[in-house]
This record gives sequence, C-alpha cells and structure tokens, in this order.
Amino acid sequence: MIHLYMDKCGFTHFSNVQARSTQLIKYLLDKVISKRGKTAAVILAAGRAERFGGGKQFARILGVPVLARTILAFDSCTVIDEIVIVASAEDVPMCRELVTRYAFKKVKCVVAGGETRFESALRGFEATSPDISYVAIHDGARCLILPEQIERVCREAYRHRAAAVATPALDTVKIADKNGFISETTDRERVWLAGTPQVFYANLYRAAAYTAKEADFLATDDAMLAERIGFKVKLVDIGRDNIKITYPADIAIAEAILKERRRKATDNTIKKTFIVHRRGVKQKSGQASGT
Repeated sequence: MIHLYMDKCGFTHFSNVQARSTQLIKYLLDKVISKRGKTAAVILAAGRAERFGGGKQFARILGVPVLARTILAFDSCTVIDEIVIVASAEDVPMCRELVTRYAFKKVKCVVAGGETRFESALRGFEATSPDISYVAIHDGARCLILPEQIERVCREAYRHRAAAVATPALDTVKIADKNGFISETTDRERVWLAGTPQVFYANLYRAAAYTAKEADFLATDDAMLAERIGFKVKLVDIGRDNIKITYPADIAIAEAILKERRRKATDNTIKKTFIVHRRGVKQKSGQASGT
C-alpha cells in the first residue's frame, strides 16, 4: 500500500520505495524536458488528396474539419510551443480562417507548401522560430492523434534526438519484383509501418534536410533523411488508431474510432462515480456502527 505524508513545509512525500522511484523518474524526465528548449510542430496539409477527391483537410468528422482536429491535438499538447501549418497556396486563406474560427493559441503562421512533401516539410521547418530546439513533423490527415501520444514521441526524441511513430506489421510482408512476382518474404517481426509525428533535434533535421536537398534525394518520410546520414531513429508504438484519412471511406472509420473513445470515456466516468459513491456509503455505514 502507498502512504502519503506531509512534512512541515507542506510538501507531500511517498512512503513507498517504488512510488518514490516513480516520482523521481518523472521529476528527472520533467527536468530534461525543461532544459531541452522549445519544440515546434509542422503540420503538413499541402497534398492534392487525389485519392480522396480533393479537399480532405476540410472534410468534417463528427462536425469538425480534419485539419482542425489535428491542430487541436498539438495546440493542447504541453510540450509543443508553436505550430506552423503548411497548405497549398490556394488553401492558405481557408487555413488561416480555420485558425481564427477555432482560436488556436500556438499557431505561428500558415505557409504555402512546395511541389513535394519534402519541399513542404522544409518550408514549414524554415518558418519555425530561430530558437526552436526540436521539430515534430506531422501529416495533417492523421487527425486522431492525441496530445499524450504526441508527448510520448517527443519524450523519446529528447532522449534519442530522433523518434517516429510506427506500428508493428501484423500481416506477412512480401517484396515484389518489377513484374509483380514475389522476390522475397521479409521477417515480419522486424517490419514496422511508419506514421507521424516524427520528431527531430532541429540541428539534426537541418543537416539531414539540406544535404538531401543538395543530392536530390527523394524521401517519402522525414525519418529517411536522418537514416541517410547514418542517424538512428527510435520507433514509438502508440497503437493503431492513428489512421491517415486517405479515402472517403476513412471518414466513417475515424468517426467509429471517436465514438468508441467517447463510449469508453463515459464508461470510465460512470465507474469512477460508482466507486466514489460506494466509498461514501461505506464511510457512513462505519460511522453509524461506531456510534
């Protein structure tokens, strides 16, 4: 059992050794975070969304635009200090209006993206403040990300200088040749499916991005840039709900996930209320028997 006691200065202490160790670890992690400098988020929403039919960042999920849900998660995350949104040139005014409508507090600016994802990410990075120490790059279409999940990935990046969301593969993975025949079957235990956010020490990302640009290196995600210069990226499994809105059918899937989250939250609230009620009844019963 864990006991709490308060010293003469009013500070609460844990009498259990394990609890004290947990408290110490959290304290040290918080000290690391407090010294790591600022973290910026670059949210990419400049894609053409051809598979969706266009405009997916403004499609509504339970009444809220996809991009607004994504921004809200980063705006609510305690370790994120500022946000840069990258949109196509024609969508910049709509994105700025979205920021105003939902009164997001951490959005620094909305900038126009480039021809490729890499160019858009680099433009977003260049728009962050000069004193940024870490950058978290995220696909705007991954709108189910949670603030606590963002913080988990950032914490890993603060430790390892680079971290990325990824999910272990469940299916057997085949490598095909150019004619569509199987050429190799990989070891599934080592296969992960990359996602976002991907978080990097700013100077690391700067060096990786500019050397890739000079070499005309084509990267489909940002972790590839760090890999290219020999830097290891820590993978972080945050579960399978962090889907990317790609096709119209994904809207229904996202809504189902959100409804399930709400149901679980309601169930937990009911359980907590019931536990508090039972404790109250027992205390009253004990008081009555003692009189």
